Amino acid sequence: MVMRRINRTLVYGALIVAAILYLLPVYVVVITSLKSNASVSLAQMWNFPTHASFASLRAAWAQLAPNFGNSFYLAIPATLFSAALGALNGYALTKWKFRGANVLFFVILMGLFIPYQSVLIPLLRVMDSLGLYNSIPGLILVHTVYGIPITTLIFRNFYSLIPDDILEAAKIDGTGYWGIFRHIILPLSMAGFVVAGIWQFTQVWNNFLFAVSLTNPPNQPVTVALVNIAGSQTVQWNVQMASALLVSLPTLVVYIVLGKYFVRGLLAGAVKG
Repeated sequence: MVMRRINRTLVYGALIVAAILYLLPVYVVVITSLKSNASVSLAQMWNFPTHASFASLRAAWAQLAPNFGNSFYLAIPATLFSAALGALNGYALTKWKFRGANVLFFVILMGLFIPYQSVLIPLLRVMDSLGLYNSIPGLILVHTVYGIPITTLIFRNFYSLIPDDILEAAKIDGTGYWGIFRHIILPLSMAGFVVAGIWQFTQVWNNFLFAVSLTNPPNQPVTVALVNIAGSQTVQWNVQMASALLVSLPTLVVYIVLGKYFVRGLLAGAVKG
């Protein structure tokens, strides 16, 4: 009993130290964003601001606000579309066996290992020929297609845990392909959708390469606007930190609100090997 308490104390102590080290950059970002530009220096980097100022947050918002709408307009549909297609693929690949299903899954999964840079030039030409270059719908299409491999993997592994007996009983009752998916599979898919949604939303929101390559102002997402602020000639560290804080808030809120469901989805086997 004593050794168990000591081991538990050591584990919790190590976790606390790791959490502190992990949160130190977040602390610096927050306190720097609350300082005036004159009070920002390496010597005072760790000091809490004596007089909190929200001027840097207002300045950052004034520069980022037009692009926030573009990012939400991009991330939400791309997440929903890729998750829906991944659910359909996972359902077909696990519960309706057909010849070549494993080969098809392997081909889909190969999309995870294709670097963005290797497809950038042909992607630009395709988007231009489709009339989708420099548009948010074009970015939605790109991220939806690129999200299909990971969402298919998530839902395939998740649906493999659903007993086949349930589907066989539904088939005996005369329920067809879409009926089974709508009335049986979808109600059981909440954990899978949460895992796929959080993953895909984070990837789409944080993506920079596609955003900067396929769009021009004023159609660029907020990540491009953030880099433009950081690349200005006059370095205002408080404004840059405030900008980074604002850009990270949506994904932070998603993890805070859906975090417990995300963990449940992981434990349910949604991303199991």
